[in-house]
Amino acid sequence: MNRTQHRPLNLLEDHAHAWSPAEARSRFRSGVSGSTAGCSAGHTQANLISVPADWAYDMMLFCQRNPKPCPVLDVTDAGSWTTVLASDADLRTDLPGYRVWEHGELVEEPTDVLAHWRDDLVSFLIGCSFTFESALADAGVPMRHIEQGRNVSMYVTSRQCRPAGRLHGPMVVSMRPVPPEHLATAIRETSLLPAVHGSPVYCGDPGGLGIEDLARPDFGDPVDAGPDDIPVFWACGVTPQAAVMASRPPFAITHAPGQMFITDARDEQYRVA
Repeated sequence: MNRTQHRPLNLLEDHAHAWSPAEARSRFRSGVSGSTAGCSAGHTQANLISVPADWAYDMMLFCQRNPKPCPVLDVTDAGSWTTVLASDADLRTDLPGYRVWEHGELVEEPTDVLAHWRDDLVSFLIGCSFTFESALADAGVPMRHIEQGRNVSMYVTSRQCRPAGRLHGPMVVSMRPVPPEHLATAIRETSLLPAVHGSPVYCGDPGGLGIEDLARPDFGDPVDAGPDDIPVFWACGVTPQAAVMASRPPFAITHAPGQMFITDARDEQYRVA
């Protein structure tokens, strides 16, 4: 059964930045839920999407054709709920929140998917921009959403991904307000981590991405920017969820936006220089 009792995650009170990945997964398994931004600092976080095996090739091709929003870290065998990214983990229970989709419609947001799991599901673990936030913080770049105890803001854009088989849909981006004096650092630091989205796809006027109002994100929370902050947009691993909504496969399981799978891998394993 799904965990119906859960406790919201408070990053500051819970000292979540210092949790080991195993401790974080244990807490999520026991009912703690919320954004994982800042959790288990220095460890790689991942998006999750699980699709029936007869859609797995389309999903793999979609990721290959759209590597900025969909950089693949691992793909499981059909029916498997384990991953080499954390050998003791259970992908059905160890994320703080999930989404269950039927024919492109969101039908449930449970805190585990044991009741929904199927033996034909192939899971894709996709790099997450929360991973590079430790590098940004270490370089002195403010993380406004973490400072404010909020989830990152995410938006559906007007940019269409390259279609693959039956899958198509728009790119989703995450946005972080960056002071102008830190912009070059933010671009440089994230460009060194292409496996977790890499450098920004856009900076400045959100209208260039078809985003009408930064105060109304499609996923996550609105984040208060400083008076001179520049909105900086990175490709986001929620993009496969936008593809699910657009392409309407019969069934899928995903993470809840901002509530990621925390792996045992260290961020530096994905740093290219």
